[in-house]
Amino acid sequence: MFRRSSWLAAVTLLIAPFMAASSMAAQATDSQQAIKKLLQDKLQVSVDSVSQGPTDELLEAVTDRGILYVTKDGSKMFFGQVYQLSDMTNLTEQTMSKIRLDKLASFKDDMIVFKAKDEQYVITVFTDITCGYCRKLHNQIAEYNDLGITIQYLAFPRGGLNSDSFDKLRDVWCSADQKEAMTKAKAGVDVNRATCKADIAGQYQLGQTFGVTGTPAMVLANGQMVPGYIPPQRLLNTLKSRNL
Repeated sequence: MFRRSSWLAAVTLLIAPFMAASSMAAQATDSQQAIKKLLQDKLQVSVDSVSQGPTDELLEAVTDRGILYVTKDGSKMFFGQVYQLSDMTNLTEQTMSKIRLDKLASFKDDMIVFKAKDEQYVITVFTDITCGYCRKLHNQIAEYNDLGITIQYLAFPRGGLNSDSFDKLRDVWCSADQKEAMTKAKAGVDVNRATCKADIAGQYQLGQTFGVTGTPAMVLANGQMVPGYIPPQRLLNTLKSRNL
């Protein structure tokens, strides 16, 4: 006969691992919350999330300044790229690509879009009015479009939120005809001063989160970021080679 004491013992043996796992999960959550608060207090950054990192020893923190890696005891932190040595996969960029795609979706309505008639590819470009290579790229916008490449712009004032470039970008985004204003501004023509609810600061912050340090900076359809100017035909070749 299966005694009650034996049944209790059996149930205890079955439940114990789940209780231990639940306890460990709770401890992990507490640790992640503690790391989140630590980073916010020490570095004055906004932390979106803290999760298990690429190794057992590290936590991965997604912040408004990019990805940070922190030891679980909170004693050490580093900022940089983590690679899987077996195949040299950039694990940091892999995570960042997913983040870029997720966050870009919420800025769709903020973009100034120069759409290709026969669209094959869509590229998001962080741009600045006073940037020489941004102007060069824009001067060739018809060539990109003719190759089936749609260019959608987001603002990134390199001088920051209190700069002349911020004001110029705001004037463009607040214009009744944004595309015309962008073309004029990139040609060095003054655009009428304007104010509106255009979130230039939010676009700038988004660029910082993505790791933008200069303009132009392109975000491809898979979330990868390519810094700098790329001529139309070379960009097309790059997109084809990556099956984008």
